[in-house]
Amino acid sequence: MKTKFIKRIWLLLLSVGPGIFCIGYTIGTGSVTSMAKAGSEFGTQLLWVLVISVLFAWLLMEAYGRYAVVTGETAIHSIRKKIKYGNILAIFIVTGVVIGQWNSLSGILGLSANAIYELIQLFFPGAVSGNYWVVLGIAIFLIVTLYGLLLVGKYSFFEKILIVFVTFMGVSFLISMFIVLPDPSEIVAGLKPSIPKAPGGKLMVAAFVGTTMAAPTFVVRPLLMKGKGWGKEHTKEQSRDALISAILMFIISASILLTATGALFHEGKVIHKVLDMVSTLEPVAGKFAVAIFVIGTLSAGLSSIFPILMVAPLLIADYKNGEFDTNSKQFKILTGIAVLFGLLIPIIGANPIVAQIATQVANVFVLPFVIGAIAYLVNNKRDMGSHKAGVVLNIGLLSAFVFSCFIAYNGIIALTELF
Repeated sequence: MKTKFIKRIWLLLLSVGPGIFCIGYTIGTGSVTSMAKAGSEFGTQLLWVLVISVLFAWLLMEAYGRYAVVTGETAIHSIRKKIKYGNILAIFIVTGVVIGQWNSLSGILGLSANAIYELIQLFFPGAVSGNYWVVLGIAIFLIVTLYGLLLVGKYSFFEKILIVFVTFMGVSFLISMFIVLPDPSEIVAGLKPSIPKAPGGKLMVAAFVGTTMAAPTFVVRPLLMKGKGWGKEHTKEQSRDALISAILMFIISASILLTATGALFHEGKVIHKVLDMVSTLEPVAGKFAVAIFVIGTLSAGLSSIFPILMVAPLLIADYKNGEFDTNSKQFKILTGIAVLFGLLIPIIGANPIVAQIATQVANVFVLPFVIGAIAYLVNNKRDMGSHKAGVVLNIGLLSAFVFSCFIAYNGIIALTELF
């Protein structure tokens, strides 16, 4: 009976394959950093931003997914071919997404390596010494292993690995949340829109949107649909995939925010990096609860590294001919360059936290263009036929566009104040 239940869960997760990649792009250590830091500083005050961001993320996944399965075409290739001045727009989107993701990769790898180091130190104090060299060694081992898996794997293989990482991440953060769950009235209060007036409040709002409404999540989605072999007959599966992945995004992100709120906010303990949770959570939740949170953080990092390594070759191949090819020479070279770029922060031994949050903010500047492009494509009656966007989807896309412009403006102000 137990085996049958586990098998059903596994099959359910496999049925939302492209959504698993979306979660990998969306929830990484950058996201964990943003959620944990916001929870420790502002409690549940920014929960409303998360709700709106996930809602719009769902609409955008639905729009890009619907376009992909109905037309059989991919995002960047279609933008280049079917929109006036689309060549320039496609290059801008690809460049913005790749730069943002590679910058994020270096911080994610550093944080993941540190998570493993802290986990060893937590249970075996003094077992390893010399933080810099140990962390660097762990980072090199992680990135080389994942790169090796990329070179030998196929789409279905990548999918299964990500399912393992995302499952560990989700379960770990949910357990952590229930251990230190804040008062329900506090959670409800967080649904009322307000922007913290404290320093860094605007920056966190923009970071929340940048990490949840992540541009690569949407533009890569059609390629993943193609890789899975989904066509017009899979419109229902596509919609279910978008909805389930959005729900999982919200549950995982909210659990991180609420964990930090319950454990740290009322104690007046502000974290500056995710691994600060190790020292501040332990007196509240105990050593093993902290270990669960660290495992979740590590899983978040690993689930992001895989898709980020793939983003440049996928989008460039998409720009050229709309084909998903993980065996090409171009794929191997570009993922190799990403590997070297990812080792930058671990090699120089820098603290990646500020860069991580700034990267999440930078992501919002590409977002309005990504939304505008799919709004045009999904309303093309000649391509979409009866699957053309209806009133509800169009209202949602318009609202998402206005919201993204507001957040981009807010992000400019926040970065100006920061630097």
